[in-house]
Amino acid sequence: MSFQMRVATLLAFLLLLVPCAAVQARQKQQIPRGSKLYIAPMDGFETYLQQAFSEKKVPLEIVNDKSQADFAIMGNAESQKAGLAKKLIFGSWHSNEDASITVTNLRTGEVIYAYAVHKQNSAHGKRSTAEACAKHLKEIIESR
Repeated sequence: MSFQMRVATLLAFLLLLVPCAAVQARQKQQIPRGSKLYIAPMDGFETYLQQAFSEKKVPLEIVNDKSQADFAIMGNAESQKAGLAKKLIFGSWHSNEDASITVTNLRTGEVIYAYAVHKQNSAHGKRSTAEACAKHLKEIIESR
């Protein structure tokens, strides 16, 4: 990945981090159990999210058609594989993982939840970040 792409990705994560806390604090209880959720394509990360939602038993119904959904998840994920120095010096082959998601109310267009996660030395790659996203969204829904 080029330096410009890494900088652009980092800026996107930082821009999401600032409003995350405010959005979560202000509107964390606006995703009712059983709501229909569309997961937008995210270069393959959506597959990890779908699996994590199932494993963590997030109380939402995932639909494949955005027009049938109440909410939509959008976001991105990035992996940084372990370099030769990390492998030789630290003996670690684990990657560093970053992911961020936003949940948008499709009726109002309002972003009602945002979350960003960074996993250092992730043994399970994107699966770890997807599970963190699912776990925290489930907590928000169940805190009603």
